[in-house]
Amino acid sequence: MLDAIRSFFTTSMHPSPEAADGEAARDIRLAACALLLELAHADDEFTDDERQHLESAVRRQFGLDSDEAERLLALAQKARSEAVDLWQFTNLIAENYSTGQKMVLAEIMWGLVYSDGDLASREDYLMRKICNLLRLEPGYLAEARARYDRAREDD
Repeated sequence: MLDAIRSFFTTSMHPSPEAADGEAARDIRLAACALLLELAHADDEFTDDERQHLESAVRRQFGLDSDEAERLLALAQKARSEAVDLWQFTNLIAENYSTGQKMVLAEIMWGLVYSDGDLASREDYLMRKICNLLRLEPGYLAEARARYDRAREDD
């Protein structure tokens, strides 16, 4: 599995300037997708609306085409299913993302949990847990939610 992940990132992903090196940037993207998938499955129902929102966000944020986004999400799902907890994903992001990047991720997460029209209590709990593990202050979580709400109203 690690060879498949390395191969995908070597051929498909471009490092972000914020990461210390290209390898870290690639791993961070996988970690972000694994967290998004964890959140999408939090209410035990991964709807088509959630899937579409997730795929669109991954394509947009990471500059991927549909096939690359699908491969990334498949690799992230595998990593998610093999993970013992969320710390391995959140720690990597917390160490390498700026506060602004974490806020963008939090906005994507809010969009994901609301994409099916309902915020389940497990989704709300997991949002707070992930943001805490990302070392985002509670005020930032509320601000990300408000920014998501404003963007949704503008659409």
